[in-house]
Amino acid sequence: MILVTGGAGFIGSHLLDALICEGREVVCFDNFNNFYDPAIKRLNIAGHVGQPGFHLVEGDICDMGRLSEVFRKYNITRIVHLAARAGVRPSVEQPALYNQVNVEGTINLLELARTHQIEQFVFASSSSVYGASTKVPFSEADKIDCPVSPYAATKFAGELMCYTYHHLYGIPVTALRFFTAYGPRQRPEMAIHKFTRLIYEGKPIPLFGQGGTARDYTYIDDIVQGLLAAIDFSCEYEVFNLGESSTITLINLVRLIEQISAKPARIDFQPSQPGDVEITYADISKARRLLGYRPSTPIEDGLTYFISWFSEYEALRSAQKVS
Repeated sequence: MILVTGGAGFIGSHLLDALICEGREVVCFDNFNNFYDPAIKRLNIAGHVGQPGFHLVEGDICDMGRLSEVFRKYNITRIVHLAARAGVRPSVEQPALYNQVNVEGTINLLELARTHQIEQFVFASSSSVYGASTKVPFSEADKIDCPVSPYAATKFAGELMCYTYHHLYGIPVTALRFFTAYGPRQRPEMAIHKFTRLIYEGKPIPLFGQGGTARDYTYIDDIVQGLLAAIDFSCEYEVFNLGESSTITLINLVRLIEQISAKPARIDFQPSQPGDVEITYADISKARRLLGYRPSTPIEDGLTYFISWFSEYEALRSAQKVS
């Protein structure tokens, strides 16, 4: 049985969809916190609740007692650890909280992996661990000891703890560095979702750093493809980038959303923010070679899929408000 922490979130719920479609039994562990509306997360998994092979446990990864109950009740053989406090800018304001959840929570799961002899531990890391590196594309072999935000530091620390537990106890670990995942169900504060909503509402889009920063946006189906491969990947300890290996600047991203949605954007240029980096760009050659990772969704297609979902989602929300 596979334990997916943060399973009701954006990436987690898509992974659950894929695992259940494959006929695999899963435990979704989520605390439904208020980082964004918990009702969105409940909607993400509503179709699975009560279905065979799906088990929902509400709890916090910082609560070792609650986590231990899961391992006593279910025969967990693999862990996909997606639960975390996300976001660079909020981490600058709440570093202690990010350390507690992202580092201490990860240690709790590693302890349980050790005591229950877990067959595979998949850790969700982030492209943010590369810091302000200007050497592109980012390779797993690059030095990453200069994180520029508490969030990035906690993800780096999580990787280090994963390696330590592998070294000491032989836990097989695959760490995946996600490069800006997007798609249907994306968190509302993330750039693509936020920009699209503001365009639809006719409100100004705040673009930090004059919109010149570039990101390697990765469509959710491609992220899930990499996750599925990692779950069954036989290894000792490995780190992989999961990205599209292609970049687009923020200003060009907005222009593309305008084009696809056929709606104009109002742009409010603002200074760069603490913790922001100029570029993220994934070298995915290692993931291609060892995981068989094959991202196949260019940004133009991914945005088209997202905007189609967003339009339907907004129409449903409006109908619910009227009723």
